[in-house]
Amino acid sequence: MAEDKLKFDDVNEGDEAPEIRHELSRTDLVMYAGASGDFNPMHHDEVKAKEAGLPSVFGHGMFSMGLLGKAITDWVGVGNLKTYKVRFTKQTWPGETLVSKVVVTAKRKEGEENLVDLEVSLANQDGEVKVAGEAVAALP
Repeated sequence: MAEDKLKFDDVNEGDEAPEIRHELSRTDLVMYAGASGDFNPMHHDEVKAKEAGLPSVFGHGMFSMGLLGKAITDWVGVGNLKTYKVRFTKQTWPGETLVSKVVVTAKRKEGEENLVDLEVSLANQDGEVKVAGEAVAALP
């Protein structure tokens, strides 16, 4: 069932959702590992990460995707999100502040649905994009 978060007539091409900012912590990595079952040592074991040539442990890609997904659904409503696709462009590191960006790129009608195309990304505080993708929402 669709949610009435945002109306089709109230959104225009170029509009942006409110950003979500989150400072990635080591606690986030441990909590996500426990919740997801992804215990790859590159996400929690500093010694193994450095032995592999990394500067430190890094964030789970799916955690980053989830943060970005929350920014989308907080704006359009969970029940209104039709598709969500991303690619992981760079690793995330503890201490980085991750910032979402959700921009309307098009509005269209398809059958009975009012669809809004979105360009989405998650970048660090320096603007370095970590996750990039697209989504489609069906709005009332």
